Amino acid sequence: MIEPKRPFRWDLIRPDHLGSLLDGVPGPDLWFLDELISCAAKVLARSEDGELYFVGRSADSVFDLLGGALPAPDRLHLLPLSTASMDSLFGGRLHPAEVAQLRANLTAHGLAPDALAHGSRPVVFVDVVSSGRSFGQLIGILRDWATDERADWPGAVRRIRLLGLPRRTHTSPKTRRWQQHAEWTHELAAGAIRNISLESAVFSYFADHQQKLTDSFGRYLWSAEDVREPAHDHRTRRALAEAVAIVEAGRTPAVRERLARTMNGEPAIAEPWLRDLVRLLLPRASPA
Repeated sequence: MIEPKRPFRWDLIRPDHLGSLLDGVPGPDLWFLDELISCAAKVLARSEDGELYFVGRSADSVFDLLGGALPAPDRLHLLPLSTASMDSLFGGRLHPAEVAQLRANLTAHGLAPDALAHGSRPVVFVDVVSSGRSFGQLIGILRDWATDERADWPGAVRRIRLLGLPRRTHTSPKTRRWQQHAEWTHELAAGAIRNISLESAVFSYFADHQQKLTDSFGRYLWSAEDVREPAHDHRTRRALAEAVAIVEAGRTPAVRERLARTMNGEPAIAEPWLRDLVRLLLPRASPA
């Protein structure tokens, strides 16, 4: 048995273990909060009541906001994984030991092909997306794994959904979406890919400039022991302060009401599960 590895990240839903880590750290400027609220509400509304896996690190803030807002965030999952180091520039195909470690890591997240094929809910992968390369590589990893184990790949792929967070552009009949350029998307069920666009500055911040709480979890770290150790440098503490502030914002009645209001405008509000979720988010009426 290979022991799975996962980068350390503080539990911000129950942050009583942070101690004095944030002492002296300036309060963050959540200038992107309006856009984040809109995006997070649509992620929930378009999830088909599934298990949400936030791939890599780019959408961490969506995870944090929803973690603060939802009374029971048990279907929110961070999936630390970077596939950039699988490109030919970095050595291309994985070595057998890397494949084994990656599969052990994904199994610990409940993403083994057999588990995918026999689960009861959709599995929704969420990521900030430009070309869709990371999504394509993740689908390839799961497909090859299913083939090696003779698992039910058609059954697994029926449960997979992709929620891309692309940069917002002017739309027209000639606008082409990232998935229209990706040949692998034909493997997924019709309607399995959806997009929620982000304003350009917010897209750039989440994808390229936001300081994250963990290092990018590429192939050279998949089996590393020290990824389980927290960092305490100044940049990480600033990132931690921002993440904590996002969770706290999600707990406020004002943000929860805005999430519910946005979800009310989504087509899926016709579904009982989403109406129930909206009711959970709305602030309770004050006693007379």
